[in-house]
Amino acid sequence: MKVQKVSQSITPFAGISFVNQEFNDSGLLSLIDTHLGIRTLSGYQYGEIFRAWFDIFFCGGEVAEDIQKYLRPTLENIPFNRVPSADTLHRVLKELATDNTTVSSVSDKDYQFNINENLNDLNIKSLLLTKQLNKNEFYDFDYDNQIIAHNKYDAKHTYKKTTGYFPGIATIADKIVYIENRDGNTNVKTGQAETLERAYQLLGNNGIKVNRSRMDAGSYSKEIIDTVAKNSKLFYIRANRCTAMTNQISEITNWKSIEINLMRWNQFFFLQFFQDRKYRLAVMREKNKDGQTNIFTGDNFIYRSILTNDWNSSEEDIIKYYNMRGASEKIFDVQNNDFGWSRLPSSDMNCNTVFLILTAMMKNFYNYLIDKVSEVFEDIPPTSRIKRFIFSFISVAGK
Repeated sequence: MKVQKVSQSITPFAGISFVNQEFNDSGLLSLIDTHLGIRTLSGYQYGEIFRAWFDIFFCGGEVAEDIQKYLRPTLENIPFNRVPSADTLHRVLKELATDNTTVSSVSDKDYQFNINENLNDLNIKSLLLTKQLNKNEFYDFDYDNQIIAHNKYDAKHTYKKTTGYFPGIATIADKIVYIENRDGNTNVKTGQAETLERAYQLLGNNGIKVNRSRMDAGSYSKEIIDTVAKNSKLFYIRANRCTAMTNQISEITNWKSIEINLMRWNQFFFLQFFQDRKYRLAVMREKNKDGQTNIFTGDNFIYRSILTNDWNSSEEDIIKYYNMRGASEKIFDVQNNDFGWSRLPSSDMNCNTVFLILTAMMKNFYNYLIDKVSEVFEDIPPTSRIKRFIFSFISVAGK
């Protein structure tokens, strides 16, 4: 084997040049600088620092220090590209952080929330800029709380017996549109109505309208349902069981078969919270696996219910639409494994909130980028995870 040393201008990550060019040409660099303002007169600007964070993950890195140890020679060979240090990348997380807010539950327990409306607003504006969202159009809105496990000093015990945060995350299709961080031990319903109000308000301020909202049983309370109903044309929320509901279900005799996981369905009007409104409750049931009789229902069925104000769709359509929530939950897997949520960079919640929103912007930009790349390269489909994109497009030797 003969080994030959080549010029330093040869890089194993040639594809990153095209990513940077698209980042600049899309207008994101200018938008970030305009929205966040001038950082320093002579130092690195926010747009350059965001781009550097993007470059780390688009080259297969995981932490800010990777830019120092592995990527700097490659990135500095890109014309007009200034590359900040890892210390600068960490410093900006602190600069853009907001103070935590104390939120009290109905039982007078205090929890720490971190609300960063400025960066969430920037994220929505970036989606509008890249035409992934359009003003004055209606979209379907999903909300969920996701445990982010970590062992930082401010981690709290979660219901999954881990430690970490429990942020509320709103999505539209495969795009994250709002993130609000909270202590890992926070009850899912605590402060959720206010979180949703802020998310809806920020979308509305940017001309984004909500057609349907879809949420799990963690959003099943009168206050939250009021907020969702006020800000959506239609809503679909998984209902928690209660005595009144159990009594009504036990009176149902005309169960009908439906080909959705061999479930049976029925429906009735729902008046537990709202005596002045007739919300519809679609009820599904399927036999449990062990065949044991439930002491409350007197049968061996598992019941699931969806509360909605949709009276035009069939029960089957309501169930199918709600079950599509699994597609939105896949986003959390992508963020954890592809965009750094499993390795938070800071020991402070407010700095980590900045990182969560920044990497959400990164994922949204990746959606925009992969759509353009897939139009040219047939072997890189638009559904490609970032690892495949890196191997196929970024990790190509070039000069």
